[in-house]
Amino acid sequence: MGDVLAHESELLALVKEYLDFAEFEDTLKTFSKECKIKGKPLSKTAGGSLRDSKSLVIQKDLIAAFDSGDQKVFFDLWEEHVPNSIRDGDPLAQKLEFYLHIHFAIYLLKHSVGRPDKEDLDERISYFKTYLETKGAALSQTTEFLPFYALPFVPNPMVHPSFKELFQDSWTPELKLKLEKFLALIFKASNTPKLLTLYKENGQSNKEMSQQLHQQLIEAERRSMTYLKRYNKIQADYHNLIGVTAELVDSLEATVSGKMASTMLRASLAPGKLKDVPLLPSLDYEKLKKDLIWGSDRLKAFLLQALRWRLTTSHPGEQRETVLEAYIGNDLLDCHSHGQRSVLQLLHSKSEVVRQYMARLINAFASLAEGRLYLAQTTRVLRMLEERLKEEDEDVVTRENILGALQKFSLRRPLQTAMIRDGLIFWLIDILKDPDCLSDYTLEYSVALLMNLCLRSAGKNMCAKVAGLVLKVLSDLLGHENHEIQPYVNGALYSILSIPSIREEARAMGMEYVLRCFIKEGNAEMVRQIEFIIKQLNSEELQDGVLESDDDEEEDDEEDHDTMEADLDKDELIQPQLGELSGEKLLTTEYLGIMTNTGKMRRKGLAGVQRSADEPLCRPVTPGGHRTGYPV
Repeated sequence: MGDVLAHESELLALVKEYLDFAEFEDTLKTFSKECKIKGKPLSKTAGGSLRDSKSLVIQKDLIAAFDSGDQKVFFDLWEEHVPNSIRDGDPLAQKLEFYLHIHFAIYLLKHSVGRPDKEDLDERISYFKTYLETKGAALSQTTEFLPFYALPFVPNPMVHPSFKELFQDSWTPELKLKLEKFLALIFKASNTPKLLTLYKENGQSNKEMSQQLHQQLIEAERRSMTYLKRYNKIQADYHNLIGVTAELVDSLEATVSGKMASTMLRASLAPGKLKDVPLLPSLDYEKLKKDLIWGSDRLKAFLLQALRWRLTTSHPGEQRETVLEAYIGNDLLDCHSHGQRSVLQLLHSKSEVVRQYMARLINAFASLAEGRLYLAQTTRVLRMLEERLKEEDEDVVTRENILGALQKFSLRRPLQTAMIRDGLIFWLIDILKDPDCLSDYTLEYSVALLMNLCLRSAGKNMCAKVAGLVLKVLSDLLGHENHEIQPYVNGALYSILSIPSIREEARAMGMEYVLRCFIKEGNAEMVRQIEFIIKQLNSEELQDGVLESDDDEEEDDEEDHDTMEADLDKDELIQPQLGELSGEKLLTTEYLGIMTNTGKMRRKGLAGVQRSADEPLCRPVTPGGHRTGYPV
């Protein structure tokens, strides 16, 4: 009680100040009267009206300088009266300040009668350029502002498509309205009662802590996924090592007995084959396919899930190869069927779960080289996936898996050609205009697919039809926070800049300056890749010396790797109820077939084409090669 009495006068004054600020006039009168009756002293608040009048004068002066284009007066007042903590720490204040610098930089271009004074214009552009290189550099990684970093280098911004919005009649009034609202908030905040300030600071502290914990949770989940992938690979290597060690010990023991060891040692040092990995039981595929076509949606979903798990969880090597061989040998997906109803048509099921699980299974097939070969026998599967992709409006798991399958299809040249002819490049560019609305998986696989298609001369020619849009989308992606996409963005840029018309468009929009902004920020490998892109941009060659021919449809075995990602089994939609079968138990209980599994030699591709890590990617790849979730 003593502590309360010691601070009572101050607490009552805080309450009075807030009631006065919030204009609770009747409440304030009653509160003051009751304090007087009870003999509670109330300290007077002073200086409120004086502060208000001074704030109004400053706001009017700032608006007047904005209207007259007086850059020096405006920014002198801005820096004097807008607190540093707000200018440097508030994202809205930083964005507004960026646009205000643009306003003053182009003021003469918009308001001069006739030709603007060259000396004055050059001074304003120089001031803006200095801002970009100093304080404004903090926003160079923000896609919204990236095009404006080329503004000082464009000879006539008024006619350039990238800056069209700046010269519309509505742009300046809208900016002025934002400025007025911002100033009203800032100067009102300076008169904020202490009680409200104390509440806000406490609430903000809790909010920031919550955001920080949420961010830490996301990072922990990402690290967990990375460690899981590493663990799976290490575990596979460990089993190999144990096998090799056992063979070596046997060989050494044999030498003691006087037997020849050279042959045995060579055999033991050959790639170890995992021991004691049994083949999975054979299945009745005729019954399976019948239930996939005619069963209930719930049964279809459980079957599709179980068949996928067979692929994703089977042990790499003979076990997984025999599973895939059985699927392909029995034409599990009806790729060669011409009947009215087929398993493939589950892609168009009315059930969202069935559609998604069918897309996941196709993506799992496409993750393996033999699976891609099976799916690519005709363009039927490709066309169905493209159709489904464009019908899925939202970025859901179904679309992710269809996109993942298409990206893996793009490792094969005939399918690249078909996708380019079908205009898939235009669809990709359209969704990549707003990358922040995409999941990490969709973003990575979209950009990687775009790069693979851009490596072909037909793909580059498609990009040339919308060169300005393609260059803007790719330059925006350079600054995206997801650094996994950078190699694919760099590869796409390097490839399309081999076309003279695209190089010309890139120079006109100041692409070199935009690229040099990232040289300051990137790691050594990215910096060297960007330097290659700048060299390509400034090249005068009529065509790229390594341009691929669209007539040559030979397969790219060099890059046709097996890549099984952990994402294939993420966020399962269905769970079995009590007494309901699922997974391998469902398959072996209800669909057990006659044992027909036989071993099969693994298809061996050609040795990979080596490239310097410094150069942008110039061969088709898939992000799965960098995100492997299961050892293959």
